Amino acid sequence: MEMKIRLATLDDAEKILEIYSYYVEKTAISFEWTVPTLENFILRMKRSMKKYPYLVAVRGEKIIGYAYAHEFILREAYKYSSELTIYLDKNFRRQGAGKKLYSELEKILREMGILNLYACIGSLEVADEFLNDDSEIFHKKMGFHFVGRFKKCGYKFGRWYDMIWMEKIIGEHL
Repeated sequence: MEMKIRLATLDDAEKILEIYSYYVEKTAISFEWTVPTLENFILRMKRSMKKYPYLVAVRGEKIIGYAYAHEFILREAYKYSSELTIYLDKNFRRQGAGKKLYSELEKILREMGILNLYACIGSLEVADEFLNDDSEIFHKKMGFHFVGRFKKCGYKFGRWYDMIWMEKIIGEHL
């Protein structure tokens, strides 16, 4: 079945939240401890959608992943930078949805005049049952480069996790 990328709508919020819930409850990929309410999640989507693209990957009628851009830091000087977030249905990883989502997101952001892309990623020196290095590997394949590590800054499941930042420059700084 063909996969399509389209802009998300608020009507997609429940299905998107279902995907995200897995990562909150079962992984250290998200540092949230509890799944947000649907109402709160819709508010988050609205905040992002005011300025940035919010995309879903759809196979048939099923949403299998989503990615969105949001402000990197809320200061005027950072208006040419954006942080990206991506989550895939746990049953649809490694099937090309992530690459398609990020490629389309990057295209739209470039057209908007965004020059720098950032990704904040949970990290460990040794993988455990809650976190591995798949996200870092994915971002490297998408052209992102490591720029920094915060040691033991996230606490979840009774243990400490690092956070890394990765960056991709997509435009010329004049």
